[in-house]
Formats: sequence, structure tokens, C-alpha cells
Amino acid sequence: MKILAATSEAVPFAKTGGLADVTGALPLVLSEKGHDVRLVLPQYAMTKKWLDNNPQFAVQRINGIDVPIKGISIKCIVEELRYKNITVYLIKNNDYFLRDELYSTKSGDYEDNAERFVFFSRAVLKMLRLKNWSPDVIHLNDWQTSPIPLFLKTVYKDDPFYSSIATILTIHNLGYQGVFPSSELELFSGINPAEIFTMDRIEFYGKINLLKAGIVYADIVNTVSPKYAQEIQTPECGYGLDGVLKQRSHELYGIINGIDYDAWNPSTDKEILHHYNLECLENKRLNKLNLMNYFHLETGTESPQIEPDEKIPLIGLVGRLAAQKGLDILAEIFEPLLSMDIRLILLGSGEEKYHSLLQKIAKKYRGKISVNFGYNEELAHRIYASSDMFLMPSHYEPCGLGQLISLRYGTVPIVRETGGLSDTIEEFDPLSGIGNGFTFTEYSGKALLRAIKRACYVYQHNTDWQRCVSNGMNQDYSWSNSAIEYVKLYRRAVASKVRSSGIQKL
Repeated sequence: MKILAATSEAVPFAKTGGLADVTGALPLVLSEKGHDVRLVLPQYAMTKKWLDNNPQFAVQRINGIDVPIKGISIKCIVEELRYKNITVYLIKNNDYFLRDELYSTKSGDYEDNAERFVFFSRAVLKMLRLKNWSPDVIHLNDWQTSPIPLFLKTVYKDDPFYSSIATILTIHNLGYQGVFPSSELELFSGINPAEIFTMDRIEFYGKINLLKAGIVYADIVNTVSPKYAQEIQTPECGYGLDGVLKQRSHELYGIINGIDYDAWNPSTDKEILHHYNLECLENKRLNKLNLMNYFHLETGTESPQIEPDEKIPLIGLVGRLAAQKGLDILAEIFEPLLSMDIRLILLGSGEEKYHSLLQKIAKKYRGKISVNFGYNEELAHRIYASSDMFLMPSHYEPCGLGQLISLRYGTVPIVRETGGLSDTIEEFDPLSGIGNGFTFTEYSGKALLRAIKRACYVYQHNTDWQRCVSNGMNQDYSWSNSAIEYVKLYRRAVASKVRSSGIQKL
């Protein structure tokens, strides 16, 4: 198939979060499976810096194009490079994109975000004609690319060049929708505002909602786990879009994200001191000892050079320190949790109130907890490789990558049953030997603490614990499996496009 992945960020060119990991990895795997996959994203200051540091990837300027927006034309440059096995297009307009951050500064979102990404969406379609390349499907990601199917089904609906292009929209997190004042309707040059500013189109409580545009106009919609696809159709998790998502339920799918099994591999990971695999887990304990000593966590022995007491589990957490990630219910149980014979190490940044609380807890329980603010790639790898258990008590979690990485590293996840966490982690049952982690349903500190205590109980029984570890490490959440499911979805999108338009495919 011919596939264009349109995104606002992708590793290694620009990243703020998990979206970039997904859009950076999936195209490469699809290309390995024989598809013609191309990637398009804006050229940010971050992107330019990467290009300057990697001159081996020669950038070719294709041409300039005029993009209609707000009733005028604004120019941009299209640049092209070959990255590994895919072609990458960069949309270059310094006024819109040459900024230190992608979407916002510390003081808030960029005021012209609607204009920036409506411009980008229109530029993507103009670029295709410039290259004379018509993909079978455009894979859209989140609100930043959601105007693309709107343009295809309005401005370009009678243009033969675009008529056979199918679209699929992936919602990575419904909490981010791209909601802007109705005055931004002027951005959609060539479209009668009355045609699209209605309840069943892009109107949203008197404003415009760009993600809603993608949900309404894309041929197929999917999200990053089957459970999350169900949850977003409810008022509790729908963020005001549950109604429109229900209307599209017959074309709404869930596919679990994968992780890069080359980057996340305990057998070869360059960021960890001791490599290991399922047949040789001894080195995992050496990583644990080293990490505990480095952060002055008490090992349960008199000498810091002696292996830690194997009865003391090390629990890791890597992620945003925010209520969405369950920090509010974790905060409820710090006192009873740290009175247990466990050690805790955290890495992340987020809401100031949790920073302040964690600083106090770290001071009070010195030797039992290590708190590390910010993000450090090396430390993240070391925590995954060294911990016995991994916490993800999320309020909601569209997919989650942390639990997939921890499974890969033989670190047992403790998660709340929501979204992708529910789809990937099954409560371990010592009697049957089935399961790969520990779960809880009720969103409360008490329920979380009970799950941690169950995990700690099984941890004391080495045979059962090793079975749980083995179950997780034997699972395959690489991108290869997810890519197969995406190809099936692309074919459904093309078939849907054919049915709705009467196009005859050769």
C-alpha cells in the first residue's frame, strides 16, 4: 500500500510525548513489511537542530507552495530526506514553526495554534499534488492533522487527484482536542462556514473543535487500545465527544501501541550496566543493587556492597507527576506504603503540588524513597531494568507504554484497569500460574495499596514470582504485531472510501 503518516511530531525529528514515539516507529515497521510509507511533519527549531547534528541525512528542497488560509495565500517550503527506509517530508514555514517549543511555552499554548495546524493540514494536501503522489491512505494523528479529511471532503471533493485517498484518524488522547473560538472559521479558505459550523460537523459548544472535524470526516477512526475505544464512548471518558463517537461506533477501532524492541531490550540496552534475559535473570539483581546503592536506598544489609535483601522489593515509577497518572491516589497512601518493607524510586515531572509533596516525603523517608524530577533517558532505562515492580495507577490511560516496557524488562506492572492497561495486564493467579501483573479497578488509594500488597506477597514466593516475570517477558508487544493490525485497518478505510464514493479501484 501507499501510506502517508501525517503528524505534528515524530521521533527523532521532534518530540513532546508518546505520540512522537508512535509516529516515529510505526512507519519504519510498515516499510519493512513492503509498503511505500512516507512521513510528513512540520520543521520546528528542534527538527532543524537534529538535521544540523545529523548531516548524513541529506535534505533536498523540493519547492515552495502557496497555501490558502484566511482568504490569502501563505508560502511554505517542502523539504525531503531519506531516513532509514522511509521518505520524510518537512513543511517549512519559519513564522509558524521555527519556535523553541512545539505547541506552548511555560506561559501557555501558542495563541495561533489553530492557524498553525490548519495551515499545516492544507500544506500536506498541496504537497501531495506537488509530488504527484496520491497515497491509498493518509494516517492522521490527533487534532493537529484532523482538518485534512475535512478539506478532502469539502474543498477537494470533486478533484480526481484526491478522490481515491482514504483517511484514518488515530486518537492518542481524547483529552486534547484542539478547541478554538468560532472566529477561527476564517482559517478554512474556500469553505462556507455555515456548511461546517453545525452540531453534526465541527461546532462544539459555540467553538470549533478540530479533533471533532477528524472524527466526523475521516473514513475510519481508531484509538490506541480496544478498551479505550469503548471508554471514550461514555460520558465519563468522552470529554464531550462521546455522542459523536457513538455515532461512529461501527467505524471505531482500538489497536494497542507497540514499543521499539531494539531500543528497549535488556539483552543489549546501552543505558544499563548489566545485560540480561529470561534465561539469565541474575544480572537484573545486579542492576537493582547498583541503582539502590547509587541513590542511597537502604539495601537491608550492613554493607552497601552486599546484594540487597531479596525480600525487599524495589518499586519504580516513570512518568508525569499528575492526577491523570494516579499521583493523587498514590499521595493518599505514601505513609502506609513507606511503612512497608519496600523501596520506591520515581522519575518524572508535572504538577507543582506533587513536586512539593514528594520533596517532603523523600526527606521524611530518606533511604526508602528516591525522587528524581525531570526526565533522564538513561535513568528511565535503569529504573525499568532494576525494579521488581512498576507502578501505573492511572485515572485513565489510552494505551500506556510504561507497562509494555516493564514487561519487556521482567519488571512486574501494578496498574489500574483502564484503557490499554486493562488490555495488556492480567492479574497474576498463583494457583493457575496465569497473569503478568497486578491490577485494581476502584480509583482509590485503598485499592492501589491492596494491589501493591498482593504483589509484595507473591514476591516473597520466588517460584510464583518468577512465573509472573516469565509470563510478561514472553509476551510480544513489538510494533510488528501492531503494524499488521494497522494494515488491516488501512484496507478497511480504503474499502469504506470505495463504498461511500463509488470509486472503482484498479
